[in-house]
Amino acid sequence: MNDKCLIINNCQAKMSKDIPIIGFTEFRDSVITETQIGARVVSFFAKVKEEGRFILVIVLARDKEGTLAVFSTEVKESYHSLTLDVPQVHLFEREIFEQWGIRPNGHPWLRPVRFHQPYSEEISKFVENRKARSAKPFLRISGQETHQVSVGPVHAGIIEPGHFLFQCHGEKVFNLEISLGYQHRGLERSILSAPSQRLIHYMETAAGDTTIGHCLAYCQAIEALADCRVPLRAAAIRGILLELERLANHTGDLGALANDIGYLPTTAYCGRLRGDFLNMTAYICGNRFGRNIVRPGGLSFDLDFSMIKELIKRLEETFEDVKNAVSLLWDSSLVVERFDETGILTKINAIDLGIVGVAARACGIERDVRFDFPTGIFKFSQIPVSTHSSGDVFSRAFVRWLEIQRSFEFIRDQLKNLPEGNISHEIGNINKDRTVVSLIEAWRGEIAHIVFTDNAGKICDYKITDPSFHNWLGLAIAVRGEAISDFPICNKSFNLSYCGHDL
Repeated sequence: MNDKCLIINNCQAKMSKDIPIIGFTEFRDSVITETQIGARVVSFFAKVKEEGRFILVIVLARDKEGTLAVFSTEVKESYHSLTLDVPQVHLFEREIFEQWGIRPNGHPWLRPVRFHQPYSEEISKFVENRKARSAKPFLRISGQETHQVSVGPVHAGIIEPGHFLFQCHGEKVFNLEISLGYQHRGLERSILSAPSQRLIHYMETAAGDTTIGHCLAYCQAIEALADCRVPLRAAAIRGILLELERLANHTGDLGALANDIGYLPTTAYCGRLRGDFLNMTAYICGNRFGRNIVRPGGLSFDLDFSMIKELIKRLEETFEDVKNAVSLLWDSSLVVERFDETGILTKINAIDLGIVGVAARACGIERDVRFDFPTGIFKFSQIPVSTHSSGDVFSRAFVRWLEIQRSFEFIRDQLKNLPEGNISHEIGNINKDRTVVSLIEAWRGEIAHIVFTDNAGKICDYKITDPSFHNWLGLAIAVRGEAISDFPICNKSFNLSYCGHDL
């Protein structure tokens, strides 16, 4: 630690008092300098110090070094916005304003994030009421032959609500503004008052298609706070579950992309094969999404020899079918031409916005928590980072295919060489006055859970950042200049979460 920031590793608990509180000018300069030399914003949030006074905490990832820098500053009802200098914080600053009423003076577009009332009545005078905030205008363009297209917030099928407003000239999209938050659940605040035995169920439903990812991030944080070492066998099975979740969702996404361009062979195959991967998870724990198995200290279910043998058989058969289905996709020149150079997100824009996961790796950025900040089994058995450089729909689809292949190889290897031993250790008391940052590379990208405990060892602050929170603006940038008819495949190539954003 130096006097400006606390340097920690992923899932390394430290005394909360070790996080430096520096003057705002120094804080601002440090954030700008760090991001200019390659650091990125993992999370940025506010904590209450006392009535009318707040602590702004930022967590920066130094990917090449594999370390995290944490530091903070004290503010009152306003501060000088960092967004124009560090675009990665644009949504975090809007969120802080909406939650606590701390105004980022100079923020270029201070629209609501989730349309909820402030956390405290004492600060409500700093925030417009809900009706006024909801009435804030969208961006507008003017000129001959310009028009706008409004989609949502209610969508067909089972899609959650989200409002997409396209500003167009003919068929060409000039700007897309995305408004979410219609089903904000207040998860982070609920965590602070919920019984401890209920917290794991909150994590399992933070984003339903990422049950394993969020559960692992939570469990790793609790284990670090309690100085608990998870058995190697449990760590290996956790890795298997995480990669099965990746296989299911990537396979489903490739099928959905094929569907959006009317290429039905891959659509039909991948829809079924996604279910086969989900059924493998259900075979292990009884639930297709992986609920009821990942728990603080380890796992609640083990694998015996017959289960391992059956899983390897299912895995190899399903992967061969996926390979055939995806080959149909790449062998079609019409499909490749439709994906190629559609919805381009440049590497520079991806870096500026702090894009994570598949969307970042599809821009040629080697950014993967499993490689840069490994925990659990990934400390001993790393998966190569899969990248492609074109930043378009094709690139995002192709990176998914690369990851499917590598996840398959990882799972098969772990099943064939599963360590012996226990699958759980008892969790002791959580240490007092501690802070931990827990990162997981879920199938969409980096999940961050940041936990603070008080002087009684109880969780007093909890911050969750889902990869979709970083990436929604990336989608809006990618469709600029595209035909509006290309939006469905651009949207599906990112496949971001509504509930992961809304929490």
